[in-house]
Amino acid sequence: MFESAELEHHVSKAVYRREEPKLRQRLLDAQYDLKENGRFPVLIVIAGVEGAGKGETVNLLNEWMDPRHVLTHGFAEPSDEEQERPHLWRFWKALPPKGKVGVFFGAWHTEPVVQRVYGDLDPAEYGEKIDEIVRLEKMLCDEGVLLLKYWFHVSRKQQKKRLKAAGESSEYPYRKFVKVCENFVRRTSTAEAPWIIIPGADDRSRALTFGKHLVASMRERLDEKGPRRAPDRQPPLARPVDDLNIIRALELNQPLDKATYREQFRKLQARLGKLSRDKRFRHLSTVLVFEGNDAAGKGGAIRRVTSALDARYYRTVPVAAPTEEERAQPYLWRFWRHLPRRGRFLLFDRSWYGRVLVERVEGFAAEADWLRAYGEINDFERSMERHQMVVLKFWLAISKQEQFRRFKQREKIAFKRFKITAEDWRNRKKWDAYEEAVCHMIDRTSTSVAPWTLVEANNKYYARTKVLKTVCDALEAALERVK
Repeated sequence: MFESAELEHHVSKAVYRREEPKLRQRLLDAQYDLKENGRFPVLIVIAGVEGAGKGETVNLLNEWMDPRHVLTHGFAEPSDEEQERPHLWRFWKALPPKGKVGVFFGAWHTEPVVQRVYGDLDPAEYGEKIDEIVRLEKMLCDEGVLLLKYWFHVSRKQQKKRLKAAGESSEYPYRKFVKVCENFVRRTSTAEAPWIIIPGADDRSRALTFGKHLVASMRERLDEKGPRRAPDRQPPLARPVDDLNIIRALELNQPLDKATYREQFRKLQARLGKLSRDKRFRHLSTVLVFEGNDAAGKGGAIRRVTSALDARYYRTVPVAAPTEEERAQPYLWRFWRHLPRRGRFLLFDRSWYGRVLVERVEGFAAEADWLRAYGEINDFERSMERHQMVVLKFWLAISKQEQFRRFKQREKIAFKRFKITAEDWRNRKKWDAYEEAVCHMIDRTSTSVAPWTLVEANNKYYARTKVLKTVCDALEAALERVK
């Protein structure tokens, strides 16, 4: 694969002087058309061997284009803050919004390649990293990102010459690095995001090759007519073999009187408070997801959890319709950026499951988009679990009759009127559609690393107790695993 890149490609000064101004103008035109178009972002990933001109190319790109609309990120060793989150967190936070160009100088590929070169990853772990990268890049492309990956290459002889001229050490495991990288490039070069090999020996040839491919790719996407949709490669949702509706199978009226609740509640809160102060919890973090029917008691359950915690170490994120900033990014971006550092709790009042619930039922997401979201969500939660995050997901279920009673009650009580809107009443008309979506969601996303807990919530006392007990049990199990 790299053999052709090792050839000495030369461009004369005269040719370069003739071609460069035209190329710069075309790049600027494409950049401003992208800004005005605003339909997609461009993400440029720069990688390759040392001494192949990666840094020079990044600098040149910022010189050729308007740097105000180029977001350049050089990823070195992760900071302390970054190490406390899943390893993809820093890349998600840096994604360019629609209408902008982002440049990643080193990205998610760097760590697994370097670890494999130096023997810190065995073949199985390396394979898992590659699979994770392929799924991430496919998701970004399906979300509309124009992902352009450039691999800069030079021969060992050329590399030594360039490193010597730059006054840098030539002690570099070139052969081993190239062997690992060739395998990596082949396995991560996909139809959605292929690697483009850029010969790096000749500065002028490298610059023109890179620039011409970049502007051609941007122009091709800009000239597309109509909205871009990811092809529907997902199979249709199959009904369970036993045709069970898991929500209707719940016994929603669970008994628990107020006096018993108060006694259990005090014990569970004390237990949770003690667990959150355990020294071992400094090595963990906890993400709680609360979903459920309107008026099912999500807010009340959240308050009962947080009242047992130190306010300095938890945060609640209420999720509503995405803002303009959030709509300019892949849909998981607004959740990735909130992930907590170690020793913290993060509670989501509604969550990323909106893609397969409200966006599905209301038609805000195309079928291809919400179908693929099941796998993307599972990957997201697996990333959290691998970083020692305890992921707990609660679906609070109430009957249609109980919801009606609570809606009417909210309309009568002045300080509760803000909780009931015309949209809540409108959603009741789609009860069956939401119920089917919930059943599919649970079937496809209740995994061993992040199972759903179904909470029978007609009785608020029972629901709050079950939530607290589930949190305590999960934290105790997680703390036992901390070494």
